[in-house]
Amino acid sequence: MNAWRIGIGVVTMAWVAMCGTAQAADQIHIKFSHVVAIDTPKGKAAEKFRELAASYTNDRVKVEVYPNSQLFKDKEELEALQMGTVQMLAPSLAKFGPLGAKEFEVFDLPFLFDNYEQLHKVTYGPIGQALLAKLSAKGILGLAYWDNGFKQMSANKPLKDPADFKGLKMRIQSSKVLDAQMRALGVNPQVMAFSEVYQALQTGVVDGTENPVSNFYTQKMHEVQKFMTLSDHGYLGYAVIVNKAFWEGIPADVRAQLDRAMADSTVYANQIAKQENDKALEAVRQSGKTQVQVLTNEQRAAWKKALVKVHQEMSGRIGAELIQSIYQATGFDPGTL
Repeated sequence: MNAWRIGIGVVTMAWVAMCGTAQAADQIHIKFSHVVAIDTPKGKAAEKFRELAASYTNDRVKVEVYPNSQLFKDKEELEALQMGTVQMLAPSLAKFGPLGAKEFEVFDLPFLFDNYEQLHKVTYGPIGQALLAKLSAKGILGLAYWDNGFKQMSANKPLKDPADFKGLKMRIQSSKVLDAQMRALGVNPQVMAFSEVYQALQTGVVDGTENPVSNFYTQKMHEVQKFMTLSDHGYLGYAVIVNKAFWEGIPADVRAQLDRAMADSTVYANQIAKQENDKALEAVRQSGKTQVQVLTNEQRAAWKKALVKVHQEMSGRIGAELIQSIYQATGFDPGTL
């Protein structure tokens, strides 16, 4: 009798193991690579998507998140996605210009948005969705926009007036619009990967940079920059994208749950973006290493006057019609400056 029970137990354990192996074999793995720290708005949103994807699909999908350029740097990750080495990214919107989708550089235009409400009229509306659709021809599907926040300028000297920038070397992402923005201030722009910026600031390869405060703080740039100006001069956001062939190969029922997980993660991402930047700003102030400066109304007006001319300058590259459609959506009137 005992031998019979032992035999049944062995068979049962083998059956359970076999089922577990089959389930593991059927599990869909998504490698999600990004270049920022875990405790940034994007880092936290990626973790939220990982959790929700597992929950909503009953563990049929396992999302593996690789932060801080663990797998790829800025310039490498889009090619890796197209090749299928990774399945999901959330690159900054400036990254799509070099890929051939120059229209995304509209988000780099300085002082295009005054607040999140104006911004979301574009990213949640038909203009934003039409831009994501343009990625399909590149073998990429755009799923959502995630906010990081509005950018601030930093350097080892005070930056209060446009003339203060003259002659500085400032790091930028690879964007013709950001290049034009910096040149309008008399800056020598330097394109480099995000993961290299701290060392470049530390060694003096560049004098300063622009970033939302959450990136500035989590990458420890406050340790190597004496001044930060709260300029809110531009927006930094991300498009969550996937390899098109991979995504369309996922069973429809599973994909529906992943879409739901992405929608909920996007709500979460865009809710926490401002509060994460506010927390980081307080941490920068508490560190005592970077002096935080606030522009007067007159100084901010001078920045706008110096930089908004970039809109017209870049209209041939981005598309005058696209820029005008955003003006209409947000109520922006450059003629009032």
